[in-house]
Amino acid sequence: MLKRLFPHPWLTIVLLICWVLLMNDATPGNLLLGFVLGAVIAFAVGEGLWLTPVRFGKPWLLVRLFGHVLYDILVANLEVALLVLGPTQRLRPAFIEVPLDSTHEIALSALISIVSLSPGTLCAELSDDRTRLVVHVLDLEDEDALVALIKSRYEAPLMEIFAC
Repeated sequence: MLKRLFPHPWLTIVLLICWVLLMNDATPGNLLLGFVLGAVIAFAVGEGLWLTPVRFGKPWLLVRLFGHVLYDILVANLEVALLVLGPTQRLRPAFIEVPLDSTHEIALSALISIVSLSPGTLCAELSDDRTRLVVHVLDLEDEDALVALIKSRYEAPLMEIFAC
């Protein structure tokens, strides 16, 4: 009975916390209103909008991936700074397509975030069928090398981490 009334208790709690933080008021009336809104939204969402359940295959790879991402962001910051401070004629902006092997929502979200966090690259579009990612590059030297780098350095570990 309780599971039917509150199908997603964690979502209700998260929405309640967000409500209180947005309202900046933790009075009993505001807490009750936040709880009711959280419960109604969680009930209304139902099962239709939920992502694929997360299964971790090799979660310890997160540490290695985090290190790679942090290193790549630092190097890209230096490269972009040198490009921006130099003559603009040296820039070779381009859009590239990265074919994707994963269709897992969390892995794709992480991949898009990682690519967009790195200075000099930005994810412009994910195809409707989730088979390719369009990336804008500030200075493109070798398209095939960049695609291979994204796939091997980011997508492959994410697929192992999320067992997809």
